[in-house]
Amino acid sequence: MKKHNHPYHELKNDTFASSGTNIDAVKRQNERSGLSYNEVKELLAKTTGGRGTSIYSDTNVEEVRKENQQSQRD
Repeated sequence: MKKHNHPYHELKNDTFASSGTNIDAVKRQNERSGLSYNEVKELLAKTTGGRGTSIYSDTNVEEVRKENQQSQRD
């Protein structure tokens, strides 16, 4: 990565990758893009207590119930 001071670039001091991607512009855009996947998961867990989020899970509920019942018997 290197700094460019080219008149055609919107912000003269931005960092560009060898591919020409404006790294600093991408970072600024990411900051304005909203929540990340993990931030959404955390928000759902905090605000719903996990209720109603089963559609986002690949957990086999019946299997967990069987394991829980078995461990209570032992």
